[in-house]
Amino acid sequence: MTGVRSGALLVVGDVVTDVVARHRTPLAPMTDTAARITTLPGGAGANVACWAAHWGTRDVRILARVGADAAEGHERALRTAGVRPHLVIDAEVPTGTVISLVGADGERTFLTDSGAVLRLSAADWSDELLAGVGHLHVSGYLFFADASRALARLAFEAARARSVPVSVDPASAGFIAGFGVGRFLAAVEGADVLLPNHDEAALLSGLAEPAEAAAELSRRFPLVVSTQGPRGALVASSGAVVAKVPAEPAAAVDTTGAGDAFTGAFLSARLAGGGPATAARQGCLAGAEAVTLIGGRPRGPA
Repeated sequence: MTGVRSGALLVVGDVVTDVVARHRTPLAPMTDTAARITTLPGGAGANVACWAAHWGTRDVRILARVGADAAEGHERALRTAGVRPHLVIDAEVPTGTVISLVGADGERTFLTDSGAVLRLSAADWSDELLAGVGHLHVSGYLFFADASRALARLAFEAARARSVPVSVDPASAGFIAGFGVGRFLAAVEGADVLLPNHDEAALLSGLAEPAEAAAELSRRFPLVVSTQGPRGALVASSGAVVAKVPAEPAAAVDTTGAGDAFTGAFLSARLAGGGPATAARQGCLAGAEAVTLIGGRPRGPA
C-alpha cells in the first residue's frame, strides 16, 4: 500500500457557491414545490480541505479558480475554516454554482454550472505550492475540461517528482460517463489513491458488486477506498479487499458533503500516520457528522 508522509495537504480543485434546496415532498412538475433554500460556500475540493482542517491537519491549502463576483467571501470562509486559499480570480466568468436538490430522505441531486472552476489552467500552477506538502489531493471535476485537466496533470507530475503521494476523487459518475471511462482512467493514471463512491467504482471497473469493483480498481491504483454510503467503506489493494469499515449510524438531513467529509478526514488521518483502515474509520465518522448538517462544510471544532 502507498506510504504515508507527514506535512501539509494541498488540494487542487473547486470552490463553488452551493444553493441547497430541501423539499419534503416530491418535485411537482410545472408548478410549485415548497422548499427551504440556503446559500452556502461549497465545492468538492474546498469541502475536502475544510474537513481535513476540521479533523486536525494544521496546514491545509487549496488552489482553485473563482469569479470576481464572490472571491472575497469564499476566501474569508476558507480562512475561517483553517484553510490557506490560493484563489485565482477570473474577471470574465463568475464563480461556479451548484444547486443541490435534497429530498426528505436526505439524498441529493446536483445541477452544476462549473463557471470559473474548469478555467483553472497550467498558467495558474507554481511548484512553490508543494513546499512542505506531504500529500496532494486532486478533485476529479478538473479532468472534465482541457485546461483544468492539463493543470491537474502538471500538479501530478510535480508531486511525483518530489515523491509526494497523490489522491483523486472521481467526483461524478454522470460526468465520467459523458467524458468516457477509458479517457478518465488514462487521465488519472499514476494516482496513488483513488477514492470513488459506489456508483463511480462500478462505472470505472465495469463491475456492479462493490467488493469486486474496489478490488478490480486496486489492480490499477495502489490503494482504492470506495465509500458505500450507509454501508461504510471498502479498502482494497493489489486486487483484493483488505478491510471493510462499517458506517457510523446517523440520521441523514443532507448527504451533500458526506463523501467530501470522508475524504478530508481520511487524508488527515493518513497524514497523521494512520493506516488505510484506521483512516477509513475516521472518514466514516466524518461522513456521519456531515449528513447531519446542511451543506458540505463542517461546523465548529472537530
